[in-house]
Amino acid sequence: MSTTPIKLLTPGRHRLTLDVDDRERELWVFVPTHTAEPSEGWPIVLTFHGGLSNAPTMMRFCELNELGDTAGFVTVFPNGTGRLPSMKTWNAGMCCGYAQREDVNDVHFIEELLADLPQRVHVDPSRVYATGMSNGGMMAYLLADKLSDCFAAVAPVGGTMGNDTCHPKRPVPVMHMHGTDDQFVRWEGGVGSRSKSKLDFNSVDHAISNWVAANRASPQPLIEKLTPEVNDGTSIEKFTYAATDADSAEVILWKIFGGGHTWPGKESRLELLGPTTQNLDANSVIWEFFQRHRLPL
Repeated sequence: MSTTPIKLLTPGRHRLTLDVDDRERELWVFVPTHTAEPSEGWPIVLTFHGGLSNAPTMMRFCELNELGDTAGFVTVFPNGTGRLPSMKTWNAGMCCGYAQREDVNDVHFIEELLADLPQRVHVDPSRVYATGMSNGGMMAYLLADKLSDCFAAVAPVGGTMGNDTCHPKRPVPVMHMHGTDDQFVRWEGGVGSRSKSKLDFNSVDHAISNWVAANRASPQPLIEKLTPEVNDGTSIEKFTYAATDADSAEVILWKIFGGGHTWPGKESRLELLGPTTQNLDANSVIWEFFQRHRLPL
């Protein structure tokens, strides 16, 4: 029986749905309008919202799709699950909420998304990446572990590992950004004073040490102190755990002194999230990091 082929998406914003595990799952796809499609296909950046949020809110929160429009990559904002349209979560190990309680298989959802997407846009399979905020950052970590053969690199923001260990099939370059004054997912781990879930989160050190080991990166980081360009009470240190050979991958940590549970470089509309540094532009730094890494095919 013949089937009607799916039409390629035109430049602009598109809301799509997929039926996965008896659930209708949502995602928003932004195809650049100001840049031409590369001959090898589009780089893809999956961007995951935080807990008790949703994909449209994440678009406004980080505005990564705006950079994609001019820099030349497709941004995909998947939606988690939950009882309310505006309050979704991801099952990223120990966190969070509805998705964890209902044992939603979000890794399978992303597998299905990645299988479906090439029917809709021309994808460069060597340049598929993931980033996310908070619970979404935890999801990026989980995908690097469980789908390491699909992602060229990941960049969690304000979210630590949701599992005790990681065992990726291949080293995956990781870049993590985190504020020292984050009161939701604390730098030191434990229960944040403003945490809605009241979960005992793993620390930033737990995530970095696990991935330095899994990636066989150098255990001794190069530490760089950035000179603040904006006097906003924040400062930045960058820790680079370099790849040691062709069979290893780097791990980078941006330590944001005085930073809250926010997206660096973007003003938060919610004061309760804490201070946002203007001494680091997360979007440009994430894209620069992603551009240096391709998946071996």
